[in-house]
Parts: sequence; structure tokens; C-alpha cells
Amino acid sequence: MGGAAVAVLLVLILAALLVIGVLLVVLLRRRGPGSAAPGAAPAVPRDPFAAADAVGGDPRAIKAGDMIEYLGVRYFVRGSLRMREGGFTWSEHLLDADTAEGAKIWISVEEDPDLEVVWWTARDPGDLRPDRRTLTVDGVEYHREEHGTAEYGSEGTTGLGDRGRVEYVDYAAPGGRYLSFERFGGAEWEMGTGERVPNGTLTIYPGS
Repeated sequence: MGGAAVAVLLVLILAALLVIGVLLVVLLRRRGPGSAAPGAAPAVPRDPFAAADAVGGDPRAIKAGDMIEYLGVRYFVRGSLRMREGGFTWSEHLLDADTAEGAKIWISVEEDPDLEVVWWTARDPGDLRPDRRTLTVDGVEYHREEHGTAEYGSEGTTGLGDRGRVEYVDYAAPGGRYLSFERFGGAEWEMGTGERVPNGTLTIYPGS
């Protein structure tokens, strides 16, 4: 093969490589950096505030023996009450809090329809009774929202029997603040004040 023929062959090879390179660049630009690979399933829309994305796990799965961290303090879950009223269910979890006042601490978890976690501190009701539409505690005015009777099942240590009935009256104030009265088995009213737990501030460590 002469020198001229070799030169022509090299030019043809370079031209073919150039064409192939241009085609690859065009194809890559059409696909784009975010394009899905052939056959890949399209992305499914998801709720950015779903419990599965919370830093500390799913509050709906809390049970006796778990450990909870909130505002830099860790607590063990001593027991749980599983409440049911008709088709509606929610949970209350007693914690091993060692407060200066010796007050009982618990959290409630419910979906109505959004997931809501409330941090509760037991208070001495004194002369207060849930017999008015509006009550004022520590300068905060609460308005009555719900009143009903539920069945409960007890797990772990709660100070209650395995099963029973509880009458409740719930009040609310602006800013995610709550006031609740509960009466188990017709006993005296118990009162607590609560604050909504912001998403992502509660960390749950499952027990064994």
C-alpha cells in the first residue's frame, strides 16, 4: 500500500472517530444529568414530612423499654396506654423523668389525620375542673376541644390495670399548647399541660 493510500485511510479513520464522538455528545446532552436510565421506574412523589424521614424514627412505634431523647435529655419509656374510641386510636407513653417537682412526664402520639406528638407534664388541678369551655392556667387561656370516653390497654408499668376506661376532656391554646383532664375508672381528675413536639426534635432508640 502506497503512502498516499495510507494517508487517505488515516483521514477516513479520524473522520469516523470524530463522527462517533459528536454522536455521543448529542446523545448525552439529550439525556441530561437527571435523566433516568432506560427501564428505570419514575420517581414516586413522597411526603417530605413523613415519619419515616424523621431524624429519630417513627413515634407511632414507641413501646415500653425504648429510650427517647428530647431537648438533650434521655428518658426510658416505662409503659404505654393504647387508647381506642370507636375507630380512632392513639397512644400515651409514661417516661421515667426525674423532675425537681416529681411530676409525671408522658408523651402522646396520634394521627388526626396528621401525625402529632405532644410532650405532657402532670399538674395539680387544685380547684380546676373541666366543666367550663375556657380555662386559664399560668396565664394561658385554653379552649375546650373534645370530651369523650375511651377504652385502654396497658403495657409495661403505668400504674393501671391491663384494661379499663378513661374519660377525657381536651383543651387547646394558640402556639401548639394543650391542657388535658383524664379520669380513669371514675377516679379523681388528673390534669396535664402539653406542648407540641416539633418534627425532628425527638430521637427514639428502640429497646431490646
